[in-house]
Amino acid sequence: MKAILIVAGGVLLTLGVVAAQQGDVAPSCKMCPGTYVPNSEIQAYVKRGITNQLTDQQVRQVDIGKVNVGIAVVYRPKLNNPNANVAEHDLVSEVYHVIDGAATLVLGPDLVGKERRPATEATVRLLNGPGNNAKAIRNGLTYELKAGDAVIIPAGTGHQFTKIDDHITYLMVRIDADKITPHKTEADSKADLRTDGRATAGGGAGAATSPERDRGRGR
Repeated sequence: MKAILIVAGGVLLTLGVVAAQQGDVAPSCKMCPGTYVPNSEIQAYVKRGITNQLTDQQVRQVDIGKVNVGIAVVYRPKLNNPNANVAEHDLVSEVYHVIDGAATLVLGPDLVGKERRPATEATVRLLNGPGNNAKAIRNGLTYELKAGDAVIIPAGTGHQFTKIDDHITYLMVRIDADKITPHKTEADSKADLRTDGRATAGGGAGAATSPERDRGRGR
């Protein structure tokens, strides 16, 4: 009977500690508003990307407490190159959700022929922070992406598109735990969409290759 009482007392004590801990927990983002991005805005970025030959365009970058979270739209045209450039980001993880199109994507952390990305590049300054380009991925895993698929790419993992049948369009969520990338508000986005996107987009024939005034960049 004594043993039962001891066990019961221990359980009650544990429950009390858990309840106290739960009561002490505060939201990691105190009184933060939600962020809504309408499809019309996303499609405006897609249209601009196609028209101006832009690849990666940031729509929002929001502080949610412990991390920054970004929403981007990426449009990639037809490609067939098994030796295409590999990209890797040191501090920013990415999640892709394919809207339409199809592509072959290779993923892996073991990069061959790494080359540091210049700190002046728009992608480094505005989109995904410091990282490397590479010639190949050693023992990379190959995935055939299609509409509706999702991909998680941790920081430090190389990603390489080797084939795109006609095009691929995907929504990208960026997770910036070190908060190295600038915020982008709805007002910033509207201002950005009034430009041709060259100063703020990453990659593509129409993107800026040298620092220009950071139109659309958050404060």
